[in-house]
Amino acid sequence: MDIADLVAPKSVIPRLRVTGKKQALLELARRATVQSGVESGLIYERLVEREREEPSGIGMGVAILYAKLLGLDRVCGIFARLERPIPFDAIDDEPVDLVFLLLSPEGAGEDHLRALARVSRLLRDRVVCEKLRGTENGEALYVLLTAQSAESGA
Repeated sequence: MDIADLVAPKSVIPRLRVTGKKQALLELARRATVQSGVESGLIYERLVEREREEPSGIGMGVAILYAKLLGLDRVCGIFARLERPIPFDAIDDEPVDLVFLLLSPEGAGEDHLRALARVSRLLRDRVVCEKLRGTENGEALYVLLTAQSAESGA
């Protein structure tokens, strides 16, 4: 599974302006509705549930949010570069400025795990993250995400 299979250029947000985690979850859920067709309130509710179980901040300023949803027909994602880093209950207690939201159909076991692993590998790469932080243009961010994914051969 490739990042280009998960995100479209329109689902890359170059400067998401939020002041906290709750606002980030609300805004990402709202934007995910357009891509997924699932109501934003349901997406937000699932994200909050997942955050209670296990916070999504994986360290190094990165958070990978995910939820499984009824009514979704494919795995899809949204990438956001936050305008300013925000506290996100990350494992290293560092604020987050790069967020990937992964949405999967309720029964997408293997596809969900492959997509999650692909996103995780990509965003654990310090060089990739620094390139993403240094780019403010949505199209350029999309190219970086998908080019890095293709180069790694996953």
